Amino acid sequence: MNPNLRKRLLGLFFAFFFCFLCTSAAEDRLPQLPDELRLFQGQGRQIHLALPVQASISVDRPDVVMLNGQAVPSMTVSLENPVNLSPVHSGEAKLRMKLFGQIPLKTVKLNVIPDLKVIPGGQTIGVKVKSAGILVVGHHQVSDNNRKLSPGEAAGLKVGDLITHIDGVRLKDVKDVAEMAGKAGKTNKPLQLTYTRGGKSFNTSLSPAFDDQDRAWRLGLYIRDSAAGVGTLTFYAPDQGVYGALGHVITDMNTQTPIVVGSGEILQSSVTSISKSESGEPGEKRAHFIKEGKTLGNIERNTHFGIFGKMKQNPDHSVYQTSIPVAFSEEVKEGQAEILTVVEGQKVERYRIEIVHVSKQSAPETKGIVLRITDPRLIEKTGGIVQGMSGSPIIQNGKLIGAVTHVFVNDPRSGYGCFIEWMLQDAGILQGNSSSQNLKAG
Repeated sequence: MNPNLRKRLLGLFFAFFFCFLCTSAAEDRLPQLPDELRLFQGQGRQIHLALPVQASISVDRPDVVMLNGQAVPSMTVSLENPVNLSPVHSGEAKLRMKLFGQIPLKTVKLNVIPDLKVIPGGQTIGVKVKSAGILVVGHHQVSDNNRKLSPGEAAGLKVGDLITHIDGVRLKDVKDVAEMAGKAGKTNKPLQLTYTRGGKSFNTSLSPAFDDQDRAWRLGLYIRDSAAGVGTLTFYAPDQGVYGALGHVITDMNTQTPIVVGSGEILQSSVTSISKSESGEPGEKRAHFIKEGKTLGNIERNTHFGIFGKMKQNPDHSVYQTSIPVAFSEEVKEGQAEILTVVEGQKVERYRIEIVHVSKQSAPETKGIVLRITDPRLIEKTGGIVQGMSGSPIIQNGKLIGAVTHVFVNDPRSGYGCFIEWMLQDAGILQGNSSSQNLKAG
């Protein structure tokens, strides 16, 4: 064989082999690069494949996203170095990557969202919520002419049902029910009740019974219309005038039924003591509403990701006085982070944690983050995560990424957190297809 031809063939073989190796290595790295990237306007992002090859990268909308700080449609780069994406305007663009300018490698959809920043909370808050009706929490046996009966149970009402109307009148206070029952009993006219169960509305007829023991007309139901407790403020969004707190839904303590909000408010609160968490025994913050303390905001919604409403100004005792960026769920990484919370009085402090697991979630789900308390100061004071700490904001790399939600009963130093983007969706300040139930007055 001609020596020159042999050299050319060997050169072609090695070139082909090199391209094959580079392409295979690139394909192995591609799972790290999703088909779609969400970016906030004005917040840069990096793509780092760490491959020692040249590639051509292009973007069809350089007015939406700049490459390595340049508003150009394409450029040649070394994939050994990070590629910087700089979102300029909200909108969509497509990023294409080709090896050696010829071999298609990856196309990524870039979705640029208007910039969003909020002020992390951490303050302990008092929560007072009134339901959008009267919640049935139990059945009561009425003594009527030597017989025991529950008119409410006979009418088909179950624990967890929400009575919204009696005789066409919307119920606003549990105290009104006794007067209505008395009037109906004396006139021997059944009450017409409207109630909700499982998100559906039903009607029933209920005839009150006269209780021989307390000499009054009764429905044979234990009922409640309000709840109160303490939790932690997660964020305040000054541009929108809204807040988010708790990170999980408020439920009735007896029925575990989510409370449908009629009205409510959050108040200044001060931690008086801590019952430390131990294995098998979750602790709690003990706090009281500050006498003559101002109302911080109202409660408009109670969802699987917390409570939300209006707030006029950033509350006192904030660690952050100005807004910081928020992170999408795909930006959250395993490793070091911190939470903001109160363990004494009203002072918000930073405490170190480690994020030990991050779930991949493309739709709203709870328990997206598994975290562990590592700060010896917090462990000494609380034993780990305690009740009342729910909603404590989680900060990583200068961004608000989520909120503490639950403690592991058998390992109180560990617990769950939810991603902040789901809370921002339920607050109404970040667009998305939220699947969390919105528990609000109709």
